[in-house]
Amino acid sequence: MPRLPRFKRSPDIPPLRLTSRDGEILKCLQRHRFLRSDHIVALSDGSRQQVLRRLQRLFHHGFLERPWCQIDYYQSGSRRIAYGLGNKGAAWLKRELSLQFHQLDWQQKSYVGRLFLEHALLVSDIMVALELACRDRKDIRLLSADDLQIPNRREPFQWKVDIGQRQKCGVIPDRVFGLEFNGKQCWYFLEADRDTMPMTRGNLDQTSFQRKLLAYEATWSQNLHRTRFGWQRFRVLTVTTNKQRVQGIIEVCQGLAHGHGLFLFLDAASLAKHGNILTIPWQTCRPEKTATLT
Repeated sequence: MPRLPRFKRSPDIPPLRLTSRDGEILKCLQRHRFLRSDHIVALSDGSRQQVLRRLQRLFHHGFLERPWCQIDYYQSGSRRIAYGLGNKGAAWLKRELSLQFHQLDWQQKSYVGRLFLEHALLVSDIMVALELACRDRKDIRLLSADDLQIPNRREPFQWKVDIGQRQKCGVIPDRVFGLEFNGKQCWYFLEADRDTMPMTRGNLDQTSFQRKLLAYEATWSQNLHRTRFGWQRFRVLTVTTNKQRVQGIIEVCQGLAHGHGLFLFLDAASLAKHGNILTIPWQTCRPEKTATLT
C-alpha cells in the first residue's frame, strides 16, 4: 500500500472494524481532549507499533483528528503527532457512553489554533502523568470531576468571586481532579501556564497571573470550596514553562495577604525529568520549602 498522507484522509485505506483497544483510545481522547501519540501509547495496552498503526487507521476513517496547526513542527521532526476526536469517534462515544455532545468538546477538532493546542497538550502532559502514576499505586485513586455529584449545575467549575477593589473575577481552572488516599480526599485545581500571561498589570481589570492567584485566594477565604463543592480543602497546582517563570509566580504569590499554603508550583522540564508526579517535590510560597501531592 502506498504511503498515506499525514494530514489529509486517504480513500485508499482498508476497511476498519473497531476493536476494544480502539474503544479505549477513543475514551482516552474523551478524558484528555488532545493527546500526542506517545501519550496514547503509554495509556494503551499494546506495543508502540501496534498502537501507531491503529491511530493511523482511526484517523483516515474519521474517528480521530490530527489538528492542522501542528504541521510545521511535525515536519521538523520535533514532536509526535497530536490527536483529537473526529466526528465518528465522538458519535461512537455518544452512543456507547450515553454522553452529551457538549461533554465531547464537539467544536474543538482539527481547526484549533497553535497556542490553544500547545496549552491543551501541556494539560495532557500533567493529567497523563497523574493517570500513569496512580495506576502504579494501589493506595491512591485518581478522581475526576465526574466523581462529584453537584446537582443542577451544568458548568460547576466556572464561578465568579469578589477579589476586592470592587472587582469580580471569573475562575475557570484548566482541569479539576482529586486524589483519594489514607481514607481522605484532596481536590486540586490545575493551571497550565505557558508564559503567555503577564505576571501583574496596572489594575485588576486586566488579566494577569496575580489576578488568577487572587481569585483562588478569595475562593478559599470566602469558603466557596465548601458551599459550592462540599470540599474540606483544595490546592492549586501551577505547572509552567521554566524555573524562572516558577520563581516569578512565587514572588507574586508571596504578595497575597492570605492563603499561601494553597499553592504549589512546578516547571514542566522538572516533571519530565523526574517522571513521577506524585513524588516529585513541588515548590511552595515559602522559601526552600517543598511538598509532594501525597
